Amino acid sequence: MGTHRKKQHYRRIVVAAVATGAVAIPSTALACNQPSAPGERPSYGAGNQQGNHGWNRQGHPGWNRQGNPVSPVGPVSPESPAEPAAPSQPSAPEASAPAEPSAPEASAPAEPSAPEASAPAEPSASNDTSTSSGATARVVELVNAERSKVGCSALTVNEKLTKAAQAHSEDMAAHQNMSHTGSDGSAPGDRITRAGYSWQTYGENVAYGYATPEQVMAGWMSSAGHKANILNCSFKEIGVGLAQPGNYWTQEFGAAR
Repeated sequence: MGTHRKKQHYRRIVVAAVATGAVAIPSTALACNQPSAPGERPSYGAGNQQGNHGWNRQGHPGWNRQGNPVSPVGPVSPESPAEPAAPSQPSAPEASAPAEPSAPEASAPAEPSAPEASAPAEPSASNDTSTSSGATARVVELVNAERSKVGCSALTVNEKLTKAAQAHSEDMAAHQNMSHTGSDGSAPGDRITRAGYSWQTYGENVAYGYATPEQVMAGWMSSAGHKANILNCSFKEIGVGLAQPGNYWTQEFGAAR
């Protein structure tokens, strides 16, 4: 991987690496740093957990990795309801010699059984949201653990950065495309501004295909560009997003004005 240099004026550098992870979906990541001087473009970097193969290019606006679409699982056809059994025909009573009619015994009517009320299934969306919230909170913990090793202050979770990160993860998942450019052409700075965050500086990491917070953090920390964002002491706040299918992750870093 190329090194991510920090200078007073950033040079626009794109670092890209591609490798196939241990799972069927490739695990890949991209990093973006906001320029220090007005009018300069952000620098973009890409890497992965096994980022041994990479290349650098000067003067390229960015590198997009087209994700492999995950074939949606088709809905399972419900079992056909069993054909109702035909009612049995009553047999004609046999005629018997006249006798003293006996009063028919009246059997007590069976108490109608109340249908058992089954608890409604929780919507899958709420389960996904709960899982994502736990995973993104774990990422923040891991980020702050890494920052403490180098003397950086812990990042606090910012609602607006979280909103921007989650929206971008959902956008990437919906289009099966990992990129710092949104499907509407937006850049990271556009998205956090749109979410209402007034920034002094910002950075963004994205990734897909990593199943756990520990795996995606290992991937980011193995890439110079992503690691630089995570360990940038000028950042004070963070927002993390995760969306399915494909495990699309986004980290938004910032320092507010």
